[in-house]
Amino acid sequence: MAELKGINLAMQTPFEPNGAIDYGLFEELIEKYVSAGVHGLVLGAGTGQHPYLTESECNRLYELGAKRIAGRCNVVCQTSALNMDEVIRRSQQAESVGADALMILPPYLEGPSDEDGIFNFYKEIDAAVGVDIVGYNIPQATGIAVSPRLFDRLSGLKNFNYIKDSAGDFTVHQEYLQTRGRVLNGCDTTTLYALMAGARGVIWGAANYMPREAVELYNLVVAKDFERALALWQRMLPSLLFIWRAPYTPSVLRAAQLRGFGTGNVRKPLAKLSAEQDTALRAALTPLFEIAS
Repeated sequence: MAELKGINLAMQTPFEPNGAIDYGLFEELIEKYVSAGVHGLVLGAGTGQHPYLTESECNRLYELGAKRIAGRCNVVCQTSALNMDEVIRRSQQAESVGADALMILPPYLEGPSDEDGIFNFYKEIDAAVGVDIVGYNIPQATGIAVSPRLFDRLSGLKNFNYIKDSAGDFTVHQEYLQTRGRVLNGCDTTTLYALMAGARGVIWGAANYMPREAVELYNLVVAKDFERALALWQRMLPSLLFIWRAPYTPSVLRAAQLRGFGTGNVRKPLAKLSAEQDTALRAALTPLFEIAS
């Protein structure tokens, strides 16, 4: 079983202005994030615009990424797809190039939404791979909520050992923590409190623009230095509140660009922030620049 504790950075995919992937910059960003001390990199995450990447692009990103990371931190690859055979094919390919774990959405877009149907979906994948599966609870995007009861049932499978919880319902999050499974927080605005409550770690999009601060926050919680953790959190929070309510991925990528990580470009159909949104984001980031100065 992979140990996915700590900061698993949901890594951006850097794009050129025309929407092509900048693979050279992708490798440069890996170096920056590994140097910042992150415990894992999630390649092809939602923040990496997985829905708008082709299967071949994902395969290349995962192969390049695993090779560049070279065991210095965990490699998690998202292998979600609508077609069952494609999920398994993507998953086996990611495993073959060195993925430590696979992040997989439930069967969204008119797939089975009953608990038996979701369980059987993951059960088939579980039997086809030999690395950890990270289920993904993000009902605001998929329309499917993984109940704590279902998560506990899924945790009885051989490889289904984690769930990424991005729903933002802290009550459900704590119910997950009462099961036998391992929980990774995915809601930016509850990160500190999820870690304090016992989440094993996080899969964190906002870490793209504040990797060192994210690692520091985790280390402070582990050390039970909650006063300093809360002080750091207060400097993080304005930008986290902004990105959670604004267009998420364009906000994270723009924030990352402003702090020296990436191009800020998105791939269609996503669009960059408006001038008004950009001004508000800059204001929300001000406390983080004060930390760095």
